[in-house]
Amino acid sequence: MSDDTYTPPKVWKWEQQDGGKFTSVNRPIAGPTHDKELPVGKHPIQLYSLATPNGAKVTILLEELLEKGISEAEYDAWLVKIMDGDQFGSGFVEVNPNSKIPAMVDHSQDPPLRLFESGSMMLYLAERFGAFLPKDIAGRTETLNWLFWQMGSAPFLGGGFGHFYAYAPEKFQYPIDRYTMEVKRQLDVLDRQLANNRYIAGDEYTIADMAIWPWYGQLVTGTIYDAQEFIEAHTYTNVVRWSKELQERPGLKRGQMVNRVWGDPAGQLPERHDASDFELKTQDKLDAAK
Repeated sequence: MSDDTYTPPKVWKWEQQDGGKFTSVNRPIAGPTHDKELPVGKHPIQLYSLATPNGAKVTILLEELLEKGISEAEYDAWLVKIMDGDQFGSGFVEVNPNSKIPAMVDHSQDPPLRLFESGSMMLYLAERFGAFLPKDIAGRTETLNWLFWQMGSAPFLGGGFGHFYAYAPEKFQYPIDRYTMEVKRQLDVLDRQLANNRYIAGDEYTIADMAIWPWYGQLVTGTIYDAQEFIEAHTYTNVVRWSKELQERPGLKRGQMVNRVWGDPAGQLPERHDASDFELKTQDKLDAAK
């Protein structure tokens, strides 16, 4: 046992130590920290989010619905700056008591219907608009199998591997080894599934693909965590093939831009209130107008 081995106390106490990138917004209690109402735009669907993998899942689905010609899926997407604590405003907490993005309100329902948890939103939108979720029992069940697989597996990728490999203030071998092993196992699960299927749940593009791609598709292409070489991403050939195919979809391309505030300014659309915003209000256009 090393001299710096941690021995847990009998009762844990919150000490605001340096926990990495998200220290300022992590706390052991729920509820709002300040009063702030949520803005409401012109469309029935109001989304409050940020283009993290969980946020992108929902905007990709909304843009894919619009790409399919379903105009009723038009929406307003408001930026939630999680590093500033926007998710702890009273209006946001009223929609999502868990204070995590994304959060959504559907004002076409009376009273307006709140939705939180990205998987719940995806299932709701797919059912409401009758798209990207097979209607036959076998196809529907297989799609939901993989949607829920993503919800259960991705915390090991994000809160586990991503935190200790990319964000933690210090590198420690044990947690990095532990979560790398699990993430590589998950990639192998996907690679084996995609060996005999064009898409995650079969021959049909579904909400399962849209849920899994922002996490695992972006992982193997190096968009998140910059860990391609470390995890030998190129060895998961079927996941790489699938990820690259999805990246060419216009709806997915637009969806990953929404509420994005990092990277190439031409690929950032901080807020989205109209389809024309992709041409007129990307960050490079906003900067040029100043």
